[in-house]
Amino acid sequence: MRKLLLIPALAMLAGCTHLFFNPSGHVYADPSALGLKCEAIKFAAADGTPLTGLYFPPEGRPLGTVVHFHGNAENMTSHFPFSAWLAREGYNVFIFDYRGYGASDGKAELGGLVMDGEAALRQALKLPGADPGKVVVFGQSLGGAIAVAAVGESGFKPAAMVLEGTFYSYRGVASGVLRRHWWAWPFSWLPWLAVSGSHAPKDYISSISCPKVFIHSENDSTVPFSQGQKLYKAAAGPKEFWTVPYGHINAFTDMHAAYAPRLLAFLKKALN
Repeated sequence: MRKLLLIPALAMLAGCTHLFFNPSGHVYADPSALGLKCEAIKFAAADGTPLTGLYFPPEGRPLGTVVHFHGNAENMTSHFPFSAWLAREGYNVFIFDYRGYGASDGKAELGGLVMDGEAALRQALKLPGADPGKVVVFGQSLGGAIAVAAVGESGFKPAAMVLEGTFYSYRGVASGVLRRHWWAWPFSWLPWLAVSGSHAPKDYISSISCPKVFIHSENDSTVPFSQGQKLYKAAAGPKEFWTVPYGHINAFTDMHAAYAPRLLAFLKKALN
C-alpha cells in the first residue's frame, strides 16, 4: 500500500517543485491601456542574460523606490497591479521579469532568478530620483524568497522590506503541500531529499537589519501560514507581522482599503 501511495506522492512533489517556476510569455494587461504611465527598461543580469522591467514613475520627486519581486506564475504584466498603485502615492515603482518569464530571455532556474534579482536592485538605483538610502524591496510569494536571497547574497542594504505570502524554505513548502493530503503524510519527508535547499530565505533573513513587514493569511492555500510565521520568527528586528483573513497575496487587491494605508504609514516611518 505504501508503494502504491508513493506514486501519487512523487507526482505531487514533482508538481510542487514545478510550481516554483511557472512562467508565461502571454501579455495579460497593458498598463497604458489602464491609464498608467510606465516605461519598459532593458537591463542584464551578471551573466549577460537580457532582462526587462517596467518602471512606473510618480509625479514629482520620488519619496522612495519600490522594487517589486513578483510571484511564481505568469509574468509582470499580470502582477504590476499589486505595486503600481504606489506610483500614485509618490514612489518610483520597478517590477521586472525573471529569466524565462515574459519579456526576459533565458530559462527559469533558482540560481539565475536570484542573480536577476540582484541585477534589478542595481538597476533600480539608476531610476530618476532614486536615493540609495530609500529603496524598498517588495516580494510576494516566491518573489519574496528570491528577494531575501538577492539581498542576502549581494549585501544590498534596503531601507525596508515587505514580504507577502513568503515561505521559510523551499523544502518546507513542498513538505507542507504533501502534508495537506492524508495519503501523502508518510512521504512528507521526500522534499528534504528531492528539493534544493540552496538560496533559501531561512539562510539570510536574520542578517537583514532593515525594518520589515511580513504579511500572511491564516487560510493561505498556497504557502502554509506556519511557513510565514517561521520566517518572521527567524528575522531580525525591527519587524511586524500582519495577518490577513483569506487568500494568498490579496492584501493590496481585495483588501486594498484596509492594508494600503497601513503600508504607506510603514513606508513613511521606515524611510524617514
